[in-house]
Amino acid sequence: MLTLTLNGQRHCLNDLPAATTALSLLRGHLGACGTKEGCASGDCGACTIAVGTRNDRGELHYHSANACILPAHQLHGCHLLTVEGLARREALHPVQQALVEHHGSQCGFCTPGIVMSLFCLDDERRRQGVNGPPDDDTIDAVLGGNLCRCTGYRAIREAARAMHTLPRPAMDDPGELSPVSGAPASGFYRPESRSALVEILTQHPRARLIAGGTDLMLEHTLALKPLPELIDLSGVAELGHIDEQNEGWWIGAGVTYHQLAPLLADHYPAFHALLERLGSQQIRHCATLAGNLANASPIGDTPPILMALGARLRLNSTRGMRELPIDEFFTGYRCTALTKGEYLDAVYLPRLRDGEQLLAWKVSKRRDDDISAVMLALRAVTDQNGRLNDVRIACGGMAATSQRARHVEAALEGRVFDGDVLADACKAIAEDFSPIDDVRASREYRLAAIAGLLARARLRLTSRHNAIPMTLEEI
Repeated sequence: MLTLTLNGQRHCLNDLPAATTALSLLRGHLGACGTKEGCASGDCGACTIAVGTRNDRGELHYHSANACILPAHQLHGCHLLTVEGLARREALHPVQQALVEHHGSQCGFCTPGIVMSLFCLDDERRRQGVNGPPDDDTIDAVLGGNLCRCTGYRAIREAARAMHTLPRPAMDDPGELSPVSGAPASGFYRPESRSALVEILTQHPRARLIAGGTDLMLEHTLALKPLPELIDLSGVAELGHIDEQNEGWWIGAGVTYHQLAPLLADHYPAFHALLERLGSQQIRHCATLAGNLANASPIGDTPPILMALGARLRLNSTRGMRELPIDEFFTGYRCTALTKGEYLDAVYLPRLRDGEQLLAWKVSKRRDDDISAVMLALRAVTDQNGRLNDVRIACGGMAATSQRARHVEAALEGRVFDGDVLADACKAIAEDFSPIDDVRASREYRLAAIAGLLARARLRLTSRHNAIPMTLEEI
């Protein structure tokens, strides 16, 4: 039984297949057709909806999500808002009114998603008591996952800056959703504890694990593969925590990028800057660090930086917990060290030591919401003589898995990073990697791009450049 509210009305649904998306639920079962399908992959934002949940104080707040890849069953107990639910009789919501007044809608297909992204921004600022217009960086971040093929961004940005000047109607609180008895979802399992999770995983060995689903659901929406059994991690409370230790933090498998961002901003600025380019806000509200590792993509954004950090992974099964260095996790293309009945429970981020720096850069065709062509991450300590020590470098997009660049590390270890050392490091790239040609980049481009990123790292690590802040513009 799936129970939720949509635009203030309660709905209870039975017999939805496990892989039903929120978009299919809205358009095919609930008749809410204002939400559009553009890409079916979480890239264009036309299907953006607002998902409402309650915080520890019982306050209802909304975050944006891509309905086309959001599993419908994860909405159990949530309050959904779509473009149909914002107006109050003849009075448009300020976001809608601002778009009308500033001519922010052209063909109109992408407009519902843009409206909902801006609604979530307006809702957040209202809850925080923020007055005045949002700045351009905030607007760009919110709209980074909404594509407008009519190129109407100037008018949309003007509307975003003006929406605070219009009266904000009180949004009705739909009230608590009391549980409703009914048959469990066919093939969709939502355990509430680690022990229940490993038990279900043992009973259903062919079931796929899903957290944010921002990669897995593409198998269903694009490749049209059936996903008859899914085990949802989002209900396991223990996996939704960040546990601080003396030397670092354990990040639970259910922690989203949005929840992780404050920690990264405080302790790993380069990682946080990378996160701003990992998908869109809609994606980061759902996707998880553990999920990005478990799908084992060679162009995943986080594996190289976790390898550079020397992260550890905690795996769990009926056989108990075990820890594994991240260097040993990827065993081949889309293959990991996870055994039958085992899942990735948490990721350990070690603290940076005094004098230690972490650098990370991503190269992609589009700045926002795009997949890497190549990725480089470097961690090192620079001693008082300018020599690099404890160098760890990892790259993505250069092999069948993300992997360490050990010959490059050796070329840098214990040496002052001058021009000659840079030349040696660049020569060593071809000893570590033999990349392929594909639709994202050629072999030659990838090798040249990594060499260019090493040159950038040299500038960053030299004494006259290392005080320059890491900015989004330089990435």
